[in-house]
Amino acid sequence: MMRVLIVDDEPLARQELRILLAEAPDVQVIGECGNAIEAIGAINREAPDVVFLDIQMPRVSGLEMLSMLDPERMPRVVFLTAHDEYAVQAFEGSAFDYLLKPADPERLRKTLQRLRRDRPPQDMSALKGASELRRIPCTGVNRITLVPLEEVESIVSRPGGVYVVCADGQERFTELTLNTLQERSGFIRCHRQHLVNPDRVREIRLIEGGVAEVRTAGGGIVPVSRRFLGPLKARLSIE
Repeated sequence: MMRVLIVDDEPLARQELRILLAEAPDVQVIGECGNAIEAIGAINREAPDVVFLDIQMPRVSGLEMLSMLDPERMPRVVFLTAHDEYAVQAFEGSAFDYLLKPADPERLRKTLQRLRRDRPPQDMSALKGASELRRIPCTGVNRITLVPLEEVESIVSRPGGVYVVCADGQERFTELTLNTLQERSGFIRCHRQHLVNPDRVREIRLIEGGVAEVRTAGGGIVPVSRRFLGPLKARLSIE
């Protein structure tokens, strides 16, 4: 059974695609999301096999959303677009497929056939902007904040989730995994549960036992374990 998630900010487009997918006996639509931030959480929780993803969505586009997904949990992606010229230029000859909206039943049938075949992994580097993380989506009560990387001092993983520590001292929850943030942000792993922004490191204080701590430009303290002290110093060009 192919487990599918539909991500589109247009309710009618989601409904039309769901109806068409229901005709395939080996496809199960496990959910719908109206924006990229909802989709990140759904992908992390449900691990769908395929995501039908609208390219042009408000605030966070489909391409930008891909940069926010854990590479180890990346589903197959079928892009949805209303612009034929853009789709052809972006995806022709690549491992990705696309559907023009509204989806044509015959075109969808061919897409599903393609998804059923054994194929090499999709290469995110083939899509410009899909591998670079510029902002971190953080959720709060009735709000979504897109925090630019330059405003982040460190990131910490706790039992309750992953939190972004900003220069103003505030901590914000994010659905992104620590692995994704390390891979896509350029932040440095300094501890099993911590990443630090190299541009915000003010000093490293060495402590007995081979461990250390980072003092950030905003006055924060980030622990550095023995395992990561050497690589951290190397990344910062410290002898």
